[in-house]
Amino acid sequence: MSTVDHSWEQSLLRKAMLALEEHLPVRRTAALRYDTGRAYTACETITRLNSRTFYTATALMPAEKRRAIRALYAFCRVSDDIVDTLEENRREHLDAWRNALREPPTQEHPVLVAWYDIRHRYMIPPLYAEHLLEALEQDLSITRYATFEDLAHYCYGVASTVGLMSMHIIGYTSTAAIPYAIKLGVALQLTNILRDIAEDWAQGRLYLPQEELAAFNLKEDDIAAGRVDERWRAFMRYQIARAHRLYAESLPGIAFLHRDGRFAVAAAAELYRAILDDIEAHDYDVFTRRAHISDTRKIRMLPGIAWRAYTNRYAKMIPTT
Repeated sequence: MSTVDHSWEQSLLRKAMLALEEHLPVRRTAALRYDTGRAYTACETITRLNSRTFYTATALMPAEKRRAIRALYAFCRVSDDIVDTLEENRREHLDAWRNALREPPTQEHPVLVAWYDIRHRYMIPPLYAEHLLEALEQDLSITRYATFEDLAHYCYGVASTVGLMSMHIIGYTSTAAIPYAIKLGVALQLTNILRDIAEDWAQGRLYLPQEELAAFNLKEDDIAAGRVDERWRAFMRYQIARAHRLYAESLPGIAFLHRDGRFAVAAAAELYRAILDDIEAHDYDVFTRRAHISDTRKIRMLPGIAWRAYTNRYAKMIPTT
């Protein structure tokens, strides 16, 4: 079984490899004049306040990698907030942010300071960040996706790139990890999309592939009405099955990561995957409630995830043919 099965995967793999091979990162050319400790503390706070799941998943990483991975999260969070929370001049703010990322920080913005430090310390290819910002920019003008392939390219930009950048912080043994990281990013973002349908609709966005809605005889009026019927249940079962398949196909890639980072990635993946179970358990109603995983369930899941990560059970899932 190949780790790259569809045209969208092949296209995204080429894109990721180009970023890695043709746009090599440069080493630091200037010393920071700011307090990196304070910058990292600010990033820790952003992570804790915005994603308890990610904050928990990274808790057992070595201190230096833990603060770096949370700084990466903060960079992604601030980038996303420019598009999602600012009310005016979002494109201008995003352009200014993009330009600021390309140079040593000239103002005391803690996330910029931390980003500059981790980008050079861990030799993160800058084109991955460019791909992220390009995808976020799509949200300023694109509110519908015709096909799943179109949506997968968006998912790569906003999620797979984060995994690819994280790999440089965690450490990995082979570029064979890259297609797994791409697929995991798509799975995670698809989970976000299914969970946040109502929230996205309120903002004028519908990420569900138009041709697949039509295939299940669903229209946008059904989304607007929050209608949960047999058409909707069948559609959601189809989407959730695809997401589960992507998770199953991506988890073996954890075996290529440095041992001290496997648990963080496995926990993020498996805890997020459990959101799909919560959607199913509540009859696919994502309109009147936001699917989530309770702290109690997370605590019950973590020992098993840790066992699989530290004993490298994910390696046994890698196809041999």
